[in-house]
Amino acid sequence: MRLAVNIDHFATLRQARRTDEPEPVLAALLAEQAGACGIVTHLRGDRRHIQDRDLRLLRAVLKTKLNLEMAATAEMKAIALEVKPDVVSLVPERPEELTTQGGLDVTARRRELGPFIKALGKAGIRVSIFIDPSSVQIKTAGELGVDLIEINTGLYADLKPGPARDKALAGVRAAAALSRKLGLEVHAGHGLDYRNVAPIVAVPEIEELSIGFSIVARSAIVGVQAAVREMRALIEVR
Repeated sequence: MRLAVNIDHFATLRQARRTDEPEPVLAALLAEQAGACGIVTHLRGDRRHIQDRDLRLLRAVLKTKLNLEMAATAEMKAIALEVKPDVVSLVPERPEELTTQGGLDVTARRRELGPFIKALGKAGIRVSIFIDPSSVQIKTAGELGVDLIEINTGLYADLKPGPARDKALAGVRAAAALSRKLGLEVHAGHGLDYRNVAPIVAVPEIEELSIGFSIVARSAIVGVQAAVREMRALIEVR
């Protein structure tokens, strides 16, 4: 299993003081050196953390892959077509949210997403959708021609051990199995940390995890490279 590191909250810390540190691009390079298979970053419409200059610098210096999370808007499509990340992950976005809440409703937005995904694909950009573990949503994503999906593990991650979390985990397992059956590459993420990641690691269809906040928080104590290596040790056991 591969680990992609989301660096957004290094930028959150920087933007809290509107200064020039910590440098999220440096954090990304350190994560790469510690074995991350790629860097994930969300350029939001409100620019609350990652800035346009961060994205362009990341594209210039990363040696692994750049996964750009973004809303399916005309502004973001233009930026993606200019910067050419390796992967674009389409996510829902609401101004009032603290972090991304829930997966993208693919079925409700099918008509607009089809041309959007096709335009990115023509530019040689792989397209992913951040999606809830719903068979209807996953099947629609597959029909739209995406290359991969990222299963939202947020519900599982927010629950304490017990029947409710077991049910949420079963939903992730079923979603991963269906996605693989449909020929999609399967990633997962949201809310995963050093304590709850092991059951997700055990899902055989999941090839890559995207983890951000918990690694950023751990980095404040032990440093970026140590935090990434600790997470890698947990996810590479299978």
